Amino acid sequence: MRTAFVLSGGASLGAVQVGMLQALTERSIEPDLLVGTSAGALNAAYLAGHGTSPATVAALARIWHGIQARSLFGLDPVRALRALSGKHGSICTDRGLRAVLDRHLNFERLEDARTPLVVVATELTSGREVALGTGDATDAVLASCAIPGVFPAVLRDGQALVDGGLTNNTAVSIAVRAGAERVYVLPSGYACALPEPPRTALGALAHALSLLTHQRLVADVALYCDDIELIVLPPPCPLSVSAVNFSRSQELVERSHASANAALSRDGGLRAHPEQSIAMHTHT
Repeated sequence: MRTAFVLSGGASLGAVQVGMLQALTERSIEPDLLVGTSAGALNAAYLAGHGTSPATVAALARIWHGIQARSLFGLDPVRALRALSGKHGSICTDRGLRAVLDRHLNFERLEDARTPLVVVATELTSGREVALGTGDATDAVLASCAIPGVFPAVLRDGQALVDGGLTNNTAVSIAVRAGAERVYVLPSGYACALPEPPRTALGALAHALSLLTHQRLVADVALYCDDIELIVLPPPCPLSVSAVNFSRSQELVERSHASANAALSRDGGLRAHPEQSIAMHTHT
C-alpha cells in the first residue's frame, strides 16, 4: 500500500510535526511520498534527503531547538520603510531561512531526493496552487515558506511563487492524486488558547493565516476520509504558543509526541470521522 506523509504549514508550530514523526518512526512507519507546505515543506525536505529513521528525526528536533525568530525574519527598519514606500516587495529578506536550508538540505534538485517529495506553493498573481516535484530544492522550499509581504516571492519559470498555505496548506489532495492509499496527516495546528491577541503585526498575520489554513484542512479531511485510509495526528491541545514564537520548540515536540502516541496506540490512529479531532475551537 502506497503511504504518504502530508505536512502542513504553521511557522514555529512546525516543531509539532517533529513529535509526530518520532511517534511514527518508533512504529517503523515510513512514507513512499512526502508532501509539504511552508514549515511542513522544510520538514518534508529534510526527511526526503536524510530518511525517516529515529536518528534523522532526532537531528531534525535539534534543528528546531536551534532556530530563533530574529535569525529567520531579520527585521530591518530600513528595508521595512522601503517596502512600505513600494521599493521592496517584502519587509524581510529570506537570507536566514536560506542559510538553514543550505546547512541541512543534502540534495540540490527535488527529483534527486531519496524519498519522492512534492512541495506546495502559490502563484501570487492568480492564487493558483503549484505542486513542485522537480527543480531547485532550496528555491522550492523558500517559495513554499514565503509569507506574502514578509518574505520575497521566488521567481520560477516566469511565476512569482509564495506560501503554499494560501491555497493548500495540508495537501491531502496532492497525495491522493499521486496514488496514495494511506495518508498520514501531520498538522501543526493553531494557537487555540492564546491568552490575548498577538501584539505584533507579524504575529497577527501568522496567527490569522494559521486559522484560515486550518479551516481548509478540516474541510479536506472530511472530503477524503471515505476514499482512502486517512490518519490525522492531532496536534497538542490546548495550545498557547504563537506561530512566531520559536522559543518553545522543545515543549511542542514533547507534547506532540505524547498526543501522537496516544492517537496511534488505538487502531493505528484510524477514526471514523477524523476531522472531528481537529475541528476549530477555542478555550476560555
